[in-house]
Order: sequence, then C-alpha cells, then structure tokens
Amino acid sequence: MAKQVVTRTYTASIRNQPQVSDDLDSLGFAASKLWNVGRWTCSRVWDEIDYIPEHDELTAYLKSHERYDDLHSQSSQRVLQELAEAFNGWYGKRRNGDTRANSPGYRKHGDDHPRSTVTFKAAGFKLDTQYNRVRLSQGSNLKDYWSDFILCEYQTQPDVDLSAVENVQQVRAVWTGEEWELHFVCNVEIEVADSRGEKTVGVDLGINNFAALAYEDGHSELYPLNSLKQDDYYFSKRLAQCDDSDSKQATRLSHKKSERRTHYFHTLSKHIVERCVDEGVGTIVVGDLSGVREDEENGKSKNWGTHGNLDLHSWAFDRFTNLLEYKAKMEGITVEEVSERDTSKSCSCCGRKRDANRVERGLYVCDDCGTVANADVNGAENIRQKVSPNLAFDGGDRSNGWLAQPSTYLFDKETGAFAPQERVTS
Repeated sequence: MAKQVVTRTYTASIRNQPQVSDDLDSLGFAASKLWNVGRWTCSRVWDEIDYIPEHDELTAYLKSHERYDDLHSQSSQRVLQELAEAFNGWYGKRRNGDTRANSPGYRKHGDDHPRSTVTFKAAGFKLDTQYNRVRLSQGSNLKDYWSDFILCEYQTQPDVDLSAVENVQQVRAVWTGEEWELHFVCNVEIEVADSRGEKTVGVDLGINNFAALAYEDGHSELYPLNSLKQDDYYFSKRLAQCDDSDSKQATRLSHKKSERRTHYFHTLSKHIVERCVDEGVGTIVVGDLSGVREDEENGKSKNWGTHGNLDLHSWAFDRFTNLLEYKAKMEGITVEEVSERDTSKSCSCCGRKRDANRVERGLYVCDDCGTVANADVNGAENIRQKVSPNLAFDGGDRSNGWLAQPSTYLFDKETGAFAPQERVTS
C-alpha cells in the first residue's frame, strides 16, 4: 500500500479549564479587539482610496499598533488574515449578485468583546505529548514576566494519539459558547489502498439534490438535501429569536449548526466512497463548479430566483469536493474534476443539446431519441462520460431506464447515517 500525507484536525478538551480559562479569555478578547482595529483600518482606507488592503499590507501597517502585541505575532497575523479572507468572501458574494451579503462587521456584544478563536502556529506553542500538555504563548502586553505562557492539560478522543503524529501544524483555542477547547491541526501520513479498478461514476452536485451519482454499469443514486434544509429552517428561526446575534445563545446555536453541517458533509463523502468501493469504482468524476455562479456567455451572475440565489451562495461544494477527494485517496480511488458545460442541457444517450429538453425541475425528456431521465442523473451521466464515453456512441446499446429510476438515499438524523429510501409499491 502507498503512503499519503493528509491534514487532520483533532479536537481535545482542556482538563485544567478553571486554571487557564481567564488567560484564554484574555487572548480571545484580544483577538476580537485586533479584529476590530483591522476592520476600522480597512474602513478608513476604503473611504480614502476605495481599496481594501490585503492581509500582508494590513499586518505591515498594524505591527506597531499596541493591540498587535496583545497576542503572539503569528497569532496576530492569523487574525488579520481571517479578516482579509472574510472581505474576499464578501466581495465574491456581491460580485455574484448576492445583494444581501454584508461586509465583515465588528466583533462586539454591546460594550463587550466576544471570545474569538486564537490560532498558534509553530513558534507560538510547544507540545508535550508525554504528559498531554501544550504551552501556548501570550502577547507581550499580557505578560507579567518575559517567560509567561499558558499551560493547558488536554484530553483527546481515545482513538487519537498525538505522540504518533510527526507534524502538528497549528493549535487553535476555540470558545464553544460554554468553555474553551483545543483543535490540533496535523499533517498525518496514512496508508492508501491500491487502485480499485477501471469503473467510473459521475457526480453532479446541486441545490435540491446535493449529489446525483451515475455509475458506468447502469444504475444511479440521489442524495436529497432534506436534512440540511430542515436544519437551516430550524436554526434560522431559533437565531431570529435571540436578542443579539453576538449573544451567548446565538453563538452556541451557530456553533451547533456548523457542527451538524460538517457532520453531514463528512458522512456523505464517506458514504459515497464506501459505495464506490462496493461497486469497484476506480475513478470519481465530479463537475467543476468554480464558475457556477456566472453565466457562461456574458460572465455576469446567474439569477436562480430569490431562494435559489440564497441556496447557491451558501453551497459548500468546494468543501465537500475536498472531503470526497481525500477520503477517496485513502481507498485508492481517483477524483477528477471536469467542466460542467452543457451537462444539464445535453441528452446523455444521444448527445443532442437543447434547453427545452429539461421540461421541469427534476425531469429531462429528449424529443430526439425519446429518453426520459431524472435531470440530475442525466447531468451526472454526462459528467461521467467526459472521462468514460457512453458505449452507445460507439455502436453499443444499453437500456436507459435506469436514468429515470434512481435509488434515493436519505440522511437519518437518529443514526447519523445515510439509508436507502423505501419505495412505495401499489
């Protein structure tokens, strides 16, 4: 078996929470203050010259500011980098037509600063895996003595052994809304299985069905977004009832929603890879969605309707594709990204391209060859054919009935897993 280096994040509780919480609070508050200084600086520069500075420019400008020395220099750099990334994300949404997107705001709850995540890079922490302790550096402003530091005693999950990890890249102190926890970001070398075979599967990522799969040997699967949409509705109502978006309750709700989305993406990507292993698939072909928000002809933002635009801009396809890729590599399966151009318009059986063939949401009918298909499955099959062409184009023949009758897998919140939806028979 081959070796592969992957990035993993391991969560750990802090066993001496009462002893270190005040110091961690100070760092969390300091990170929020520095963010606010950076946000104010960006606003002032924007007003003067209509330009938002990049994180390296912002860092160079604020190095002499007293708030910069509240944290270790690398931790301060990371706060300003996060601010720049937030502005870039906002710019992307506004360019793509999301008029409701707000620029990064100040981190305040009334007159108080909330506890922000603090990131410690290589020079900012020292790990002692023998005694399960990590030493975190403070900024010079928060030290009573030159050698002051925060010594956290941590506890990882039973199946995690940091002493076996050669390269811990970062340590993050994260406020959960109730207490602090540590996230260890590591480079881990794993064994990767040999190639599984030569079969292919196409994956079409969408707004209503998060994923549609079309296998080479003629069957298909759908993964609806039912649970994520239910979560969005539930948490939106709960957050609207909070007195303040920065309140402790709102922070806890946002954290819980994020955890559930993360679990969904991890579970789905793992499930798809396991299905590919069962089916002997060696290559997963995924549509490249980097330009999905832009019109192919004029480069302007597409209009998917009010709800469609909101769904599209919260679509985590990059995150999911990355998860799918590293999980597939572990099983010896290759992930290839291909252009999605015309995959929703073309018939996967005869190749004819016509907008009118997609007669309504979820249904594709080809008026040339008579194919009736689920529209997302038809798109997934077109994506797959970009790597492994349809046998029918070479004089072969195969039934296309499977295109219209995909198996449906639903996420079960009680078990935390995907299970096939039972078919109703008359």
